[in-house]
Parts: sequence; structure tokens; C-alpha cells
Amino acid sequence: MTLKIDEKRLFDLCHSVLKRAATGISDDCAKLLRDAYERERLDSAREMIATMIKNAEMARSMGRSVCQSPGYPAAYVKLGSEFTLNCDVKKVLSNVISSITKEGYLRPSMVHPISRKNTGDNSGVNVPSVEVDLDHKSEFLEVILSLKGCGAELFGAAKVFTPAQIGQGGAGVKRFILETIINASGGPCPPTAIGVGIGGQIHQAASLSRRAVSTRRWDDLNPDPEFAAWESELLSTANMLGIGPSGIGGDTTALAVKVEYAYTHTAILPVVVNFHCWVARRARGRIYKDGSVEVLSW
Repeated sequence: MTLKIDEKRLFDLCHSVLKRAATGISDDCAKLLRDAYERERLDSAREMIATMIKNAEMARSMGRSVCQSPGYPAAYVKLGSEFTLNCDVKKVLSNVISSITKEGYLRPSMVHPISRKNTGDNSGVNVPSVEVDLDHKSEFLEVILSLKGCGAELFGAAKVFTPAQIGQGGAGVKRFILETIINASGGPCPPTAIGVGIGGQIHQAASLSRRAVSTRRWDDLNPDPEFAAWESELLSTANMLGIGPSGIGGDTTALAVKVEYAYTHTAILPVVVNFHCWVARRARGRIYKDGSVEVLSW
């Protein structure tokens, strides 16, 4: 029997998920920060990481916003074949964001792109970004909500490569990614997670770069061996740059590098580099076939 998800059921799930996301960092990020603290050799960098960890713990325990920036909301919905959505998903999610903002968990920061007029409740045309995947194997409906800081967004970069620019084994692409990290320096509030979208057309590469840091665990392994090696190499090299947490120097410039890709046209290779600050405000919620609900930090 198909489980119909109405507006109230989806609103209640997403409200719980977004509140959890706004008031702490995801479990995988918290673990990576603790691991980085243990490895860090520079005393001032260790103190900075310790402050980040304490800030996240206090936000969770007090039910307060983990960062003054509300971030930009993105939603990823996975819909199993035994579920139907009997509501306007975008409208429900917009209402959830407005509600959470009015409750004081998010600062109102969404504005018209040209006039810069603030709506006052983080609503607006095409806010949030919503992507829906149909997965006939899934035994649940899942919603991932991600709030990605926009200070980090200032340092992203995109380039459409010609085949000649790609280089042997993607050397030209790797150089572009590392140059982008160097140019960003301490701007994106490191330690960062760096999402890289490769392939498709440029809109796909951009979407993939955000998905990479919003829907994957930051401590997972890429299922593609080639790109698993890329992630390991790029992360290791990024942490040799000496930028460090908040740009003060040290061993911890990045917590993760995540690569997602799509096949592309023979004439091009779009690449987008997307920075996520250490404030990993991501959570997910599930509705199972029996109607039970689960909210997860990651």
C-alpha cells in the first residue's frame, strides 16, 4: 500500500530536521574536528579547533543557533516507490524555513537578487533549493536539509576545461582545485569541506559540487576508486598548505574533499569547486512505510 505524505506530515518532519540542523553540527563533522584536534601540531590552531568544538557542543545542549549566519537552505528529497507526496514540496519547505526563522533559530537574510530587499523570514522565489530523487529501492521517504554558510560561497570557482587543459590523469583539474583553495586562504572559515563537481554541463557540475558536501558523509569513501584516490590526494595536499583553522596556520585546512561526477560532452569538462565552512549544519529525517519517523544528525 502506498503511504501518502500530506502537508502536515511533511511540515512536521522537516521542521524537526531543520531545527536540529540549525542548532549543531552533524556527527561526522564533529568526529573529524576531534580527530583534527588530536593531530594538530600548532598550539594556536589546536586552541582554535577546541573553541569550534566547544561552540558546537554548547549550541546543541542549549538549543541555540550554532552560527550567526543562517546559511543558504538546500533540500534533498529521496522518494521511495511506496510513497506519494500529496502536497507542494517547495511550499512546505518554504513555510518550514519561515517558521524556524520566526522562532529565532535563523537570522532573516534572504533578499531580492537586485534590490536586496529582505523578506524578513528567509522566504523568497526559489528558496530553498529543492532536488527530488525517485528511488524505487528505498523503503522510506528521506529529506536532507543543509544550511551552507554564504561567506564560504564567496570563494567558490568554476571553469569549463577544453580537453587539452585536462592534463594527464586530470592534472590540470587538480591544479585548478588546489589553486582555488590557495586563493581562498582563510576566507571560507576553514577547516572546510570542499565539494568538487566534475562533468555534465556547468549547471550539473555546480549541483554536484553542493551535493558532494551536503548529502555525503564527510568521512566516507567515494565508491569510485579513481575519485576516492583524488579525494585522498587533494585532502592531503590541502592540509600541507599551512592555511590552518580560521587561516591562522597549522595542519588543518580541510576536513574533507568530496568529488561527484557526471559524464560530459567530448568538447568540454566543466569543474566547480564549492567550499563548506566547518559549521556543518546538515540533518536528515525519514518516514518509513509503517508511518514511523526518525531524525538523524548524520
